[in-house]
Amino acid sequence: MKLHFVAAAIALGLGFTAFVTHAQEKAPQESKAPQATQAAPSAPPAARPNDVDSLDHIMAAVYDVISGPAGLRDWDRFHSLFYPGARLIATFRDDKGKPNCRDMSADDYSKQAQAYFDKNAFFETAIANRTESWDRIAEVWSTYESHHAKGDKPFARGINSFQLYFDGSRWWVLTIYWEDEDSSHALPEKYLTAGK
Repeated sequence: MKLHFVAAAIALGLGFTAFVTHAQEKAPQESKAPQATQAAPSAPPAARPNDVDSLDHIMAAVYDVISGPAGLRDWDRFHSLFYPGARLIATFRDDKGKPNCRDMSADDYSKQAQAYFDKNAFFETAIANRTESWDRIAEVWSTYESHHAKGDKPFARGINSFQLYFDGSRWWVLTIYWEDEDSSHALPEKYLTAGK
């Protein structure tokens, strides 16, 4: 999910960048002291069974739910894919080139992304996935392309790093952590084809 930091565009990765850049500009410059107590995350909406029954299906659902013409996204479906408390983390370079990251909840992402999606078409697709899994845990490095329209030349590429959990009956997204490709660091060839 790009769910990228492209000038005036989105990134998720999970198509998640322009709105993140916008949110970063509005974020307070000083970090606040941690709260002593926090409310427990609310339970997500019920998922479509065929969205969460396999790693391939949940990965496809994440890309599908954030993609589409300008307009409203199905945020109930989006939230149904994420374990309560899941995080989305965008990495980027600030205007001085210093690496930084922005951490969001699925709710934060959906609120910030919708402002971008209201005015902009956005389509993100996986071009190669590399999966490691054992028992209940999985890690998927998903190389993505972001497009303004299906079939158009991509305006962004990068890697979404998904961490996922199987609870015995379904898969959940725990984290999506991403970085966009830029002129100073191109995607390595090994991440442009599917791995084992």
